[in-house]
Amino acid sequence: MDISLLDKYDASLPDETVLRVQKSYSRRVVLLCGDPVGNSSSVAGGVCARTYRKGVYGFASLPEYTDAAIGTVLARASENAAFLGSRAGKKDAPLPADFFRGSLSPRPFVPVPQGTIMDFARAIDGYIAEKYPSLASRTVACRSDCRDKLLTVGAGVCHQTMPRSYLIISLSAQAADGSGTVDVFEVLGGGEGYFTDYYTEPSDWFGRIDAIYEELMKKAEGVFPDAGMCDCVIDSELAGMLAHEAVGHTTEADLVLAGSVAAGRLGQQVASEKISLTDFAYEAFGEKAPLPVYVDDEGTAASDVPIITNGILTGYMTSRETSTHFDGMPVRGNARAFAYSDEPLVRMRNTCIHPGTDKLEDMIASIDKGYYLLDSGNGQADTTGEFMFGITRGYEIVGGKLGRALRDTTISGVAFDMLKTVDMVGDTVAWSSSGYCGKKQPMPVSMGGPAIKGRVNIGGR
Repeated sequence: MDISLLDKYDASLPDETVLRVQKSYSRRVVLLCGDPVGNSSSVAGGVCARTYRKGVYGFASLPEYTDAAIGTVLARASENAAFLGSRAGKKDAPLPADFFRGSLSPRPFVPVPQGTIMDFARAIDGYIAEKYPSLASRTVACRSDCRDKLLTVGAGVCHQTMPRSYLIISLSAQAADGSGTVDVFEVLGGGEGYFTDYYTEPSDWFGRIDAIYEELMKKAEGVFPDAGMCDCVIDSELAGMLAHEAVGHTTEADLVLAGSVAAGRLGQQVASEKISLTDFAYEAFGEKAPLPVYVDDEGTAASDVPIITNGILTGYMTSRETSTHFDGMPVRGNARAFAYSDEPLVRMRNTCIHPGTDKLEDMIASIDKGYYLLDSGNGQADTTGEFMFGITRGYEIVGGKLGRALRDTTISGVAFDMLKTVDMVGDTVAWSSSGYCGKKQPMPVSMGGPAIKGRVNIGGR
């Protein structure tokens, strides 16, 4: 978008007013056994304004971004704040301000044609169909989206583009015992960027597809685990989901104020001293984070939030308003909104367990009888920290060595209790960034971590 849309409003906004213009682009192609069952392309955009007055926010939005629309939402947001403030009976307390200063130079939006994405998906599907005709089912999905934002709080206009693209493969086969089908699902490559940044030559991905098929055949011969509490090595992707779902949400300040398990526990031990966990803004471990956030939708400059440090709960993720409930806890850019018509909520960005010093092979070798768990197809957790994740890929560990593949199962527990049992932490980190977090409004997030070894409750047949 053209930054001049908001130039005339910079430095002239009413106090405590954020003005945001946004366009959201989405491209999606899904092939099921070669047939297109999804083929969508959409653009949605508009302008919103948010004003803070007498302890409350007033918000307004319109699905266009003309000067007339901007003038209207500014007036309506101010009116809404005045109306709500007159009835809320709150004090007109100032909020902390750490507004973004300077400028961002985002990449220009790249409008990848829908046909380019469809042709790529068909080439991938054609390879799978020709090489593996005995599959029970196959799905190829390509997704590319981008949120293009202009934002000002009277301190300069900030322009961000946030593109991401992914290739998703799901294969199904008959189980060897004839009991039904088994599935393997994997995201191949992608991340922050446009579709053609990653996916131009289909043959680049054939080797990865072959590896998925090999995993599927192992799972077709797989067994169910023995139910109960046991030693497990939880691989990076699953550790990232644990960090996000079962820990991250409990430390979002709005949920803390609602009574999450993390409330009142700052400074307390909630995990093994080997566990540190951070919500990263735009850099992690010396590299660019998978989905970098430089400024949030309140105009706050983004910085990292240390949540757990050597097992001690050290911080919450806050918005400007919620930070005032925690003795001036700093705001670090966690107030995020999905669409132009959404108000910012406290949200995660790039939430990750820090790497340790252990090798994966040593972690497996340390277990006489247990399981190596790799992927989760779904999961849920609540504000008590209780979690249940579906396990779609894993292996037995017998005598310190990997054994047979596992059929689908589940793990469950309480996050802080489980993390206290961790006695080994892997030395490499892997990220997952293809999903959306569904807290009231969808939000692109990334999550990651190293493999960790601890005790967890696993389901059986």
